[in-house]
Amino acid sequence: MVHSRTNGGGLVKVVCVIPARLHSKRFPRKVLSILQGKPLLQWIWEKALAFDLFDEVVFAVDAQETAQLVDSFFGKFLMTPQSCTSGTDRLIFLMKTKQLSGEIWINWQGDEPLICRTMMTKLLKDVHNKHPTIWSLRRKLTSEREIIDPNVVKVVTDHDGHALYFSRSPIPYFLEKKGEYYKHIGIYAYNAKALKKIKGCRFSCLEEAERLEQLRFLENGLRITLREVEDDTVNIDHPKDLVLASNVLSREEQSTEISMPSI
Repeated sequence: MVHSRTNGGGLVKVVCVIPARLHSKRFPRKVLSILQGKPLLQWIWEKALAFDLFDEVVFAVDAQETAQLVDSFFGKFLMTPQSCTSGTDRLIFLMKTKQLSGEIWINWQGDEPLICRTMMTKLLKDVHNKHPTIWSLRRKLTSEREIIDPNVVKVVTDHDGHALYFSRSPIPYFLEKKGEYYKHIGIYAYNAKALKKIKGCRFSCLEEAERLEQLRFLENGLRITLREVEDDTVNIDHPKDLVLASNVLSREEQSTEISMPSI
């Protein structure tokens, strides 16, 4: 099995952390949800193992109910404080307490069951840098509904794909004619230096305003590189998103059955 990545001839340990906060504000207890007869978190766990891209996969949970659920499908979990305000803060806690170690840290949120292997491979492409660096994903938006939806986070980048700003509002504003909008897909890869720098980041007014932790990174001088993908995902922000995700999974299953050769 190929897990570690090479970095100038050496091996780089890649750890995948799945933050699963129980008392989310928009959809409380969503991490306990059932998706097509299986726990939401189990979908992510099984995908993470099947991808065969990580040296270690672990949930970062903050409640015994979540821990018991993860235990029911033989997943691995580590407890983190309820006071952690974001998934990244949970990664930092695990690093600070030395419960987990690695050179590259993946933050795969517990409400993103539809991340595919192609997206993860794109995220992990060339993840080696001597400087504090963060990588994430973006996808071109074609739906007007998504462009104006505050639950769909938009991002603008420079010519090299480095993030300039993230917003729940449609950005940029096109004064005379329509242009391109990009959706931010909220999965991250950090090198250890970036996580250590985030640990000391100052309070961000932008983060508080938009409720987007990545704005704290930008405001404190960290660079976020966005890799473009064609695949889309469904972030579970509301109960109705479980229906959308279920529909996608059903279509994928039907597509697989059609493509399988008959015996």
